[in-house]
Amino acid sequence: MLVYQDKVSGDELLSDSFPYVEIHNGVIWEVEGKWVVKGALDVDSLIGANPSAEGGEDEGADDQAAKVVDIVDTFRLQEQPAYDKKGFMAYIKKYLKTLTPLVPEERQATFKKDVEGAVKFLLSKLSDFQFFVGESMKDDSSTVFAYYKEGKTDPTFLYFADALKEVKC
Repeated sequence: MLVYQDKVSGDELLSDSFPYVEIHNGVIWEVEGKWVVKGALDVDSLIGANPSAEGGEDEGADDQAAKVVDIVDTFRLQEQPAYDKKGFMAYIKKYLKTLTPLVPEERQATFKKDVEGAVKFLLSKLSDFQFFVGESMKDDSSTVFAYYKEGKTDPTFLYFADALKEVKC
Protein backbone atom coordinates (compact mmCIF):
# COMPACT_ATOMS: atom_id res chain seq x y z
CA MET A 1 0.00 0.00 0.00
CA LEU A 2 1.15 3.53 -0.74
CA VAL A 3 0.42 6.46 1.53
CA TYR A 4 0.85 10.06 0.42
CA GLN A 5 2.22 12.39 3.06
CA ASP A 6 2.31 16.17 3.03
CA LYS A 7 5.96 17.14 2.35
CA VAL A 8 5.69 20.09 4.75
CA SER A 9 3.89 18.61 7.77
CA GLY A 10 4.41 14.88 7.30
CA ASP A 11 0.66 14.30 7.75
CA GLU A 12 -0.91 11.44 5.81
CA LEU A 13 -3.39 12.97 3.37
CA LEU A 14 -4.19 10.19 0.89
CA SER A 15 -3.45 6.59 -0.07
CA ASP A 16 -3.54 4.50 -3.21
CA SER A 17 -6.88 3.10 -1.98
CA PHE A 18 -8.34 6.30 -3.42
CA PRO A 19 -7.56 6.52 -7.15
CA TYR A 20 -6.76 9.96 -8.52
CA VAL A 21 -6.93 11.72 -11.86
CA GLU A 22 -4.28 14.28 -12.78
CA ILE A 23 -5.63 17.65 -13.88
CA HIS A 24 -3.93 20.92 -14.85
CA ASN A 25 -0.92 19.15 -16.36
CA GLY A 26 -0.45 17.01 -13.28
CA VAL A 27 -0.26 19.90 -10.81
CA ILE A 28 -3.51 18.85 -9.12
CA TRP A 29 -4.81 15.40 -8.24
CA GLU A 30 -8.57 14.99 -8.24
CA VAL A 31 -9.95 12.28 -5.94
CA GLU A 32 -13.56 11.19 -5.48
CA GLY A 33 -14.66 10.85 -1.87
CA LYS A 34 -17.75 9.05 -0.62
CA TRP A 35 -20.19 9.49 2.22
CA VAL A 36 -20.10 6.32 4.34
CA VAL A 37 -21.75 5.18 7.56
CA LYS A 38 -19.32 4.70 10.41
CA GLY A 39 -20.20 3.21 13.76
CA ALA A 40 -21.23 0.06 15.58
CA LEU A 41 -22.26 -2.85 13.40
CA ASP A 42 -25.79 -4.19 13.40
CA VAL A 43 -24.92 -7.85 13.91
CA ASP A 44 -28.51 -9.04 13.45
CA SER A 45 -28.72 -7.65 9.93
CA LEU A 46 -25.27 -9.04 9.06
CA ILE A 47 -26.28 -12.56 9.96
CA GLY A 48 -29.81 -12.24 8.61
CA ALA A 49 -31.60 -12.33 11.96
CA ASN A 50 -34.88 -10.51 12.43
CA PRO A 51 -35.38 -9.84 16.17
CA SER A 52 -39.02 -8.75 15.82
CA ALA A 53 -39.91 -11.98 13.99
CA GLU A 54 -38.07 -14.04 16.59
CA GLY A 55 -39.84 -12.54 19.58
CA GLY A 56 -37.12 -9.99 20.36
CA GLU A 57 -37.26 -6.24 20.22
CA ASP A 58 -36.46 -4.43 17.00
CA GLU A 59 -34.36 -1.50 18.10
CA GLY A 60 -34.21 0.22 14.70
CA ALA A 61 -31.31 2.43 13.69
CA ASP A 62 -28.01 2.30 15.56
CA ASP A 63 -27.42 5.44 17.65
CA GLN A 64 -23.65 5.00 17.31
CA ALA A 65 -23.63 5.21 13.52
CA ALA A 66 -22.66 8.47 11.81
CA LYS A 67 -22.29 9.55 8.20
CA VAL A 68 -18.74 10.67 7.39
CA VAL A 69 -16.74 11.37 4.26
CA ASP A 70 -14.29 8.49 3.82
CA ILE A 71 -11.21 10.59 3.00
CA VAL A 72 -11.81 13.08 5.81
CA ASP A 73 -12.36 10.29 8.33
CA THR A 74 -9.55 7.99 7.18
CA PHE A 75 -6.86 10.67 7.23
CA ARG A 76 -8.32 12.69 10.12
CA LEU A 77 -8.45 15.84 8.00
CA GLN A 78 -9.32 18.99 9.91
CA GLU A 79 -11.75 21.45 8.36
CA GLN A 80 -10.57 25.06 8.23
CA PRO A 81 -12.48 28.32 7.84
CA ALA A 82 -13.22 29.38 4.28
CA TYR A 83 -10.93 31.81 2.49
CA ASP A 84 -12.06 34.95 0.75
CA LYS A 85 -10.14 35.86 -2.42
CA LYS A 86 -7.65 38.13 -0.62
CA GLY A 87 -6.98 35.56 2.12
CA PHE A 88 -6.58 32.76 -0.40
CA MET A 89 -4.10 34.75 -2.50
CA ALA A 90 -2.04 35.53 0.62
CA TYR A 91 -2.08 31.84 1.60
CA ILE A 92 -1.25 30.51 -1.87
CA LYS A 93 1.68 32.91 -2.42
CA LYS A 94 3.20 31.94 0.92
CA TYR A 95 2.46 28.24 0.36
CA LEU A 96 3.99 28.16 -3.13
CA LYS A 97 7.17 29.79 -1.73
CA THR A 98 7.37 26.88 0.70
CA LEU A 99 6.41 24.19 -1.83
CA THR A 100 8.49 25.19 -4.87
CA PRO A 101 11.89 24.27 -3.35
CA LEU A 102 10.45 20.84 -2.47
CA VAL A 103 9.55 20.13 -6.11
CA PRO A 104 12.26 18.04 -7.86
CA GLU A 105 14.68 20.30 -9.70
CA GLU A 106 13.95 18.75 -13.09
CA ARG A 107 10.24 19.53 -12.67
CA GLN A 108 10.46 23.06 -11.21
CA ALA A 109 10.27 24.99 -14.51
CA THR A 110 7.18 23.04 -15.62
CA PHE A 111 5.63 23.32 -12.17
CA LYS A 112 6.08 27.11 -12.05
CA LYS A 113 4.43 27.45 -15.46
CA ASP A 114 1.54 25.03 -14.82
CA VAL A 115 0.75 26.09 -11.25
CA GLU A 116 -0.57 29.44 -12.50
CA GLY A 117 -3.42 27.73 -14.36
CA ALA A 118 -4.11 25.52 -11.36
CA VAL A 119 -4.36 28.54 -9.05
CA LYS A 120 -6.75 30.27 -11.49
CA PHE A 121 -8.88 27.11 -11.49
CA LEU A 122 -8.92 27.03 -7.67
CA LEU A 123 -9.83 30.72 -7.56
CA SER A 124 -12.77 30.12 -9.90
CA LYS A 125 -14.20 27.56 -7.44
CA LEU A 126 -13.21 29.32 -4.22
CA SER A 127 -16.76 29.90 -3.00
CA ASP A 128 -17.61 26.19 -3.53
CA PHE A 129 -14.73 24.79 -1.47
CA GLN A 130 -14.40 23.31 1.96
CA PHE A 131 -10.80 23.56 3.15
CA PHE A 132 -8.98 20.84 5.07
CA VAL A 133 -5.50 20.35 6.49
CA GLY A 134 -3.80 17.31 7.96
CA GLU A 135 -4.18 16.10 11.50
CA SER A 136 -1.27 18.15 12.91
CA MET A 137 -2.77 21.41 11.59
CA LYS A 138 0.79 22.66 11.08
CA ASP A 139 1.21 26.17 9.71
CA ASP A 140 2.21 26.32 6.03
CA SER A 141 1.06 22.75 5.41
CA SER A 142 -0.94 21.68 2.37
CA THR A 143 -4.57 22.54 2.06
CA VAL A 144 -6.90 19.91 0.64
CA PHE A 145 -9.84 21.42 -1.26
CA ALA A 146 -13.22 19.67 -1.37
CA TYR A 147 -16.30 20.56 -3.39
CA TYR A 148 -19.35 18.98 -4.93
CA LYS A 149 -19.39 18.70 -8.70
CA GLU A 150 -22.68 19.60 -10.30
CA GLY A 151 -25.20 16.81 -9.80
CA LYS A 152 -22.96 14.80 -7.44
CA THR A 153 -23.81 13.86 -3.87
CA ASP A 154 -20.26 12.85 -2.92
CA PRO A 155 -17.41 15.35 -2.61
CA THR A 156 -14.39 15.67 -4.90
CA PHE A 157 -11.02 16.42 -3.29
CA LEU A 158 -8.17 18.35 -4.87
CA TYR A 159 -4.51 18.00 -3.84
CA PHE A 160 -1.36 19.69 -5.07
CA ALA A 161 0.44 16.63 -6.45
CA ASP A 162 3.91 18.06 -5.85
CA ALA A 163 3.07 18.57 -2.17
CA LEU A 164 2.73 14.82 -1.64
CA LYS A 165 5.49 12.34 -0.82
CA GLU A 166 4.86 8.68 -1.62
CA VAL A 167 5.59 6.29 1.27
CA LYS A 168 5.34 2.49 1.05
CA CYS A 169 3.63 0.80 3.99
